[in-house]
Amino acid sequence: MEIKIVGVIGCGQMGRGIAEVCARHGYQTTVTDVSQELLDSGIQLIDRSLTVAAKRGKMTEQDKDTTLSRLHHTLNIGDFGDCDLVIEAAVENLEEKKKVFAKLDEVCPSHTVLASNTSCLSVLDMAMSTKRPDHVIGMHFFNPVPVMKLVEIVKTIVSSDETVNTGRSFAETLEKTVILAQDSPGFIVNRLLMPYLLGAVRMLEAGVASKEDIDQGMVLGCNHPMGPLTLLDYIGLDTSYFIACAMYEEFKDPLYAPPILVKKMVAAGHLGRKSGKGFFDYK
Repeated sequence: MEIKIVGVIGCGQMGRGIAEVCARHGYQTTVTDVSQELLDSGIQLIDRSLTVAAKRGKMTEQDKDTTLSRLHHTLNIGDFGDCDLVIEAAVENLEEKKKVFAKLDEVCPSHTVLASNTSCLSVLDMAMSTKRPDHVIGMHFFNPVPVMKLVEIVKTIVSSDETVNTGRSFAETLEKTVILAQDSPGFIVNRLLMPYLLGAVRMLEAGVASKEDIDQGMVLGCNHPMGPLTLLDYIGLDTSYFIACAMYEEFKDPLYAPPILVKKMVAAGHLGRKSGKGFFDYK
């Protein structure tokens, strides 16, 4: 199925990145959020991102203006009624996501593919809140979306081959590389990544090494672009905590159990870059 009009639910860090990339690649894109304040903030940050791209010569000023003209923002989910594909990038909470999918099922035409950008939650549970579970897949983008080249397509046991192929083809038009995962917690990347990140926190808790040396070890010893604790700060400690909790709930494997330090940091509001302080200070 040809995709012409795209909807994005959520204009936060991931949603605005997805909306920007879709608009940059020629798609009429409608984006929404839960408040006008959050929506306006997201659109302003998209504008800023495009301005930076233009200054760096990655696009012309005319390209920037054309991209912005393709972006439409609304607080009314009913405005998604003409979308061929809707990508949900709302808060990482299964019950909230199920409500979004149920509402989209009401307002979107029968051909519309519904996708979730979830990084670990059950796509099948979201699909079963609709009357079109065969039209539901996961489309997990990576942050920052305009830069990162990967998309995980997540196939549930009821996703049709046509839906999966539509999602794959669409992601490829965004110049993304696609990998296919089954609907298992964490899919491919986070299934491997979370034990590594949480292991680094446990090393810090146990006093094995300083946070600086843990990160330097992985940057210089394994040629990683950033160390695990810096990466946790970049992802967001709250996001990482939610992912770890969800995966531990499914697997009951201690590898996925969030360390006490992460829980305390989230409670203290030390969320990483987004709050100005995490394992490292960004103020």
